[in-house]
Amino acid sequence: MASIKILLRNKQTKEGLYPVILKVIKDRKIKVITLGMECDKKDWDDKNYQFKKSHPNYVQRNRILLQLKEKAYRIIDEFNLDGSDYSLHQFEINFRGKKTNHITVKEFWMEKVQDLNRAGRTGNGKAYYETMNSFFKYNRNNKLLFNQIDLKMLDKYETHLRENGCNDGGLSVRMRTLRALFNDAIKKDIVDAKYYPFNLYKISKLKGVSIKKALTREEIKKIESLDLIQNLHLSEARMLFLFSYYTRGMNFHDMMKLKWDNVLNDKIIYTRSKTKGKFIIKILQPVQEILDFYKGKNPDTDYIFPILLKEGMTPMQIEYRKSKKLKRFNSDLKMIASELKIDKNITSYVARHSYATNMKHMGISTDIISESMGHKNLTITATYLKDFDTKVIDDANQKLIEEELIPYC
Repeated sequence: MASIKILLRNKQTKEGLYPVILKVIKDRKIKVITLGMECDKKDWDDKNYQFKKSHPNYVQRNRILLQLKEKAYRIIDEFNLDGSDYSLHQFEINFRGKKTNHITVKEFWMEKVQDLNRAGRTGNGKAYYETMNSFFKYNRNNKLLFNQIDLKMLDKYETHLRENGCNDGGLSVRMRTLRALFNDAIKKDIVDAKYYPFNLYKISKLKGVSIKKALTREEIKKIESLDLIQNLHLSEARMLFLFSYYTRGMNFHDMMKLKWDNVLNDKIIYTRSKTKGKFIIKILQPVQEILDFYKGKNPDTDYIFPILLKEGMTPMQIEYRKSKKLKRFNSDLKMIASELKIDKNITSYVARHSYATNMKHMGISTDIISESMGHKNLTITATYLKDFDTKVIDDANQKLIEEELIPYC
């Protein structure tokens, strides 16, 4: 529940007076709205939050304050009746009577970032924040409105990104984020749908060929056999990678949050953060050995892996820690690949692709692989198996020239 107070701002004006403000507190966040009135401290009643009788216009001013306070509570009541979680920015828009089509892109974007972070979706919040910074490095107009974003601006933004070394994959992320923001603005009546620029600007043109090089079973065995007794960082990176591989490609975020409570007898039971699907995974011997190694290694928390080092971290702290450790993890995996002369770009996600591809090589059906990985449909699984399908075709073509050739001319 939000709280409302009418106070004097601490900072004086040039005339030595203090602005009267409306202070709104919600979810431990504060919004201060100036009310267009000023007062000398000697004429202000701190106890009752109103003008004293010593002020020459105290009756009229207090009547206005009462009306403004009632308006503020009425707006909050309307939000509560709708059952919608509102932000302080949305409250201010309603309180000031600000026209929604005059809300700037940056105002709306910042609000989106804050909403995502409040909802614990810090990964998405980070993506929106980084895209916002990128966009406003190109276009420094902080007063930009949504109806001013057109095809020409998007083309110029794309050129700006390319000039700064952004590839098609990075471009696609930036443009999809901006498109999602624009769609949200249309949904919330910030801008009319007739100004939607993505009917003309096609993000699909940015989709290059995604080459995901899965590791073969032989390469996985090489990683398992590599002597890393003298290098703790690489040894732990290997354990995380193999843990992911042998738990059906569990992603880094879920491994990071995995607790000992998730281990029940010979099973790991957890809910995947991305899809909210529940997984029950039988613990294979390599996984058990890794669990045995980490038992007692992180005594201050119930987390299995020493990535989150304390309980009660905020979503933003968790996101920062994840980003830092994932960067180090991927760097260590590249060092392992270099040591083994594996000419592939190994990242945390390669474990998941390798699991899917190697299962397919062993003759497991795509349906079963899809179910084991928690995919909602076979189309998603098919993207993991693109390299496999290509190899099968290439091998079939090779057999054409391995047979005895009959001269045809």
